Amino acid sequence: MNIGLFFGSFNPIHIGHLAIANYIIEFTESDRVWFVISPHNPLKDKATLLADHHRYQMVHRAIEDDFRFKASDIEFKLTQPSYTVNTLAILKEKYPEHNFSLIMGMDNLNTFHKWKNYKVILEEHPIYVYPRAGVGNESKVESSKIKIVDAPIMEISSSFIRQAIKSGKDIRYFLHPKVFEYIEEMRFYKK
Repeated sequence: MNIGLFFGSFNPIHIGHLAIANYIIEFTESDRVWFVISPHNPLKDKATLLADHHRYQMVHRAIEDDFRFKASDIEFKLTQPSYTVNTLAILKEKYPEHNFSLIMGMDNLNTFHKWKNYKVILEEHPIYVYPRAGVGNESKVESSKIKIVDAPIMEISSSFIRQAIKSGKDIRYFLHPKVFEYIEEMRFYKK
């Protein structure tokens, strides 16, 4: 089976993430998408993240009714900060029957050359890159394994969601209803 790995902090997961995942399944060779919740992206500040289990819970709630999607906490058990190349090696060992590809935004492709052992990743895994608003292709990496997809541009970000909640805005339609309920119940991002 072809599994697209959608790595991210998902702080919180929003409808843009879900729309991109749906697009990847419908318009690429991917049969399933696994949302890999990252405990700490080495290129981001960990202090801004909700606890791992809360972000996992939000992803799980957002996708639990769609068999094509899976929430993965595999990186929670790994040494931090987590590096994609290490996660891929463990996934390949644990699930040898699957073929794994990466799903990333154009902004991530533009910094891909800074990733640990990025050439090893490229040798073994296709990468599906979706457009991001205001971000052009400035990548220093070229490969036939990098496939720019014509997905709709999602002008929604987790930082926008967090800031809107902090400002007292009602952003329920930017989130899956179960995620919105969880954020409200737990009073996340209010301060």
